[in-house]
Formats: sequence, structure tokens, C-alpha cells
Amino acid sequence: MQVDEIIAKARAATGLHDMGDPAALEGLERLVRASNEEAGLSAVGAQRWEAQLVATLSNRLRVVDYISQHPELLERPVTKPTFVFGLPRTGTTLTINLLNADPARRCLLRWEALNSAPPAKAGALHSDPRYIAEQQKLEASIKYMPHIAAIHYEDADSPTECQYPMALSFCSQIFESNIRIPSYRDWFMKTSYLPAFRFHKQVLQVLQAENGGHWTLKNPWHPLFLNDLTTVYPDAQLVMTHRDPAEVVGSACSLIRHVRPMFSEEVDLRDIAAQFLDTFDHMIARQEAYREAHGSTSIHDLRYAELMRDPIGAMRRLYAHFDEAFTPEAEAGMTAYLAQAPQGKHGKHVYSLEEFGLSAAGVREHFKAYCGRYGI
Repeated sequence: MQVDEIIAKARAATGLHDMGDPAALEGLERLVRASNEEAGLSAVGAQRWEAQLVATLSNRLRVVDYISQHPELLERPVTKPTFVFGLPRTGTTLTINLLNADPARRCLLRWEALNSAPPAKAGALHSDPRYIAEQQKLEASIKYMPHIAAIHYEDADSPTECQYPMALSFCSQIFESNIRIPSYRDWFMKTSYLPAFRFHKQVLQVLQAENGGHWTLKNPWHPLFLNDLTTVYPDAQLVMTHRDPAEVVGSACSLIRHVRPMFSEEVDLRDIAAQFLDTFDHMIARQEAYREAHGSTSIHDLRYAELMRDPIGAMRRLYAHFDEAFTPEAEAGMTAYLAQAPQGKHGKHVYSLEEFGLSAAGVREHFKAYCGRYGI
């Protein structure tokens, strides 16, 4: 793969040229170099990976072009956005889906995260042709990859992770989850995320053009860059989910071990485990540093056990923390969601820590201080 070829293919696919802030090119260049040198991509995997990068850049080109035609959108505020984050597999998906059931809120939907411009017409978030096309793709994927759907599934109009619009700046954890690229990961962990968050905000400003509401977003990896997040969104409402790390690590590793074979025949399970343990250590340390700087109440904590035991009560406490009204419409929507979305709807996720060279006792010991601090 070559950066110039990826750019040329995206420009040919869209008929557009302007990529906006050139800072995005650094991430793309590092990503392509690491993909070529470190990922061990199979022949089919390389084709899939390049197609994914071209699609990502194409989406960016369309957003930049739409903004150039409608610059007034960048004057519209994104007020008090709610960001849900936490170690992966800690309940962020359930939390965002409950919040999405509040009709006053506006979540980033999967289809529009992947194909963001032009924005949907008013009232068309669940009927836009791009939604229909993405849903058809997802339904086909369930047939061919049911094991992944059992681990994590989203409908085309389900809330998705806001790291997708951040991936448009090629500065996103999503890339190093899909393939093994340690040099890109090293850069990603140390770089400024400000350009990615600035473009992230522009994407939201485009998407809210005709479908507004209280933006409510989720991305497990936000603890890595909370200072950059709140520089761009100074009035952000921060929510962190927590769960037994023995469940977290095993589930997260299992997801990655099923995703990476789509791109490479070389999948090292112990390397996946080491990567996640190190990343989780950084996530915990950085959110702790943020609390030290901004106060213990700067992040609202939500424990998985509490969420599973009393989801509506957990939502009431979340709303109260941010002095938001928990309306009858919000409660009714959340209750209806819970009734139609039982856990394990797409199958049971079975995994073992031992296959990654770990044990429950060892993982809990590794995260002993974290568990004690948050009563897990």
C-alpha cells in the first residue's frame, strides 16, 4: 500500500480533492507504513485493509466538501455533549443504548458515522438510503460472521463509537485493534488528539444540521485523551463505566482475536493480552490524572453490576449528577428498550482468559488498586 495511491483512489471515488487539515496526513502515513511493515497482512487482508482506508478517507473528503459549501454549520454550538467511556466491555454499549432511548438525546448512528455527508434530512435518520444499505450489509455479515455479532453487534441505526469520526483524522485506536501495528500504536499513545477532536466536532456540526438534540456519544478509549477532549468540548459531561477486569480483559481480547484473522493469518494471542493490559493501565492512569486536576466529581462513575441490577435507577443517578431532567419520556423509552433487547440476543459470547496466557486471579491482582478505588 502507498499513501499516494490511497489518496488517489479516495479522490477518484468521490470526485473531491480537499482533505482539510493536513495534520491528518501524519496519522495516515504512519498507519500505512506500520501496516506494510508490521501487520503481516494476508493477500485478502491487504485488499480489505486498503479498501477500509480508502473508504475512511472518502468519508473525510465528503465532510470537508460539505463544510466548504455550508460554512455556517461551524457556527452552531455543540452544547454539553455527554461522553460515555470506560475500559472496553464494561457496559458502555448498554449505557449508550439506554441514553439513546431518551427522545431528547442525539446519538451518533452507525450508518452516518461511516457515511457522514450530506447529513440526513429531518426525520430521516432511520430511513435514509445509506441506512438501508448499511443494514443490508450487517444482516449479511451475521450469516457469515455470527461469532462476531455475538460479541458486539450494532444495527445500522444503533448508536456507535465516536472513534469513527476521529478515525477520519487517522488518529484512532480502532486501527491498532484491527491489526498489529506497534509503531503506530506507540505514536497514537503519545500524540496530541486535538486535530482529531476538532474534526470530530465538525462532523457533529454537519450531522446536527437537520436532526439535533443533546449529543450523547461513546468511545471506550476516551480516557487516553480526556484533556484534548475537554479542550474542544469544555462543557462535556463525562461518564465512566467500570466492571470486573477479569471479565473486561477476557472479553476484549476475545473480540480482537476474532477480528484480526480477517486481515492477517498471524494472530498472537499472548501479544493481544499484553497490548490490552498495557493500554488499560494507561487509560486508568490518565483518567486518574484528569480527576486529580479537575476534581473527583468531574467524571460520573457507573458500575456494571449497578447498571445490570437496576438500569433505570442507574440512569436516574446519571441524570441527577449532571442536573438533567429525567423525563417520563426518557424513562418510558429506556423501559421499552430493555424489554426488546435482552442480553445475548445475537448469541452467547464464550471466551477464556487462559487461552491468552492469563488467569482471573492474575488479572484481578494486576488491577487490584483500580478495583479497590472504584469498589469493583
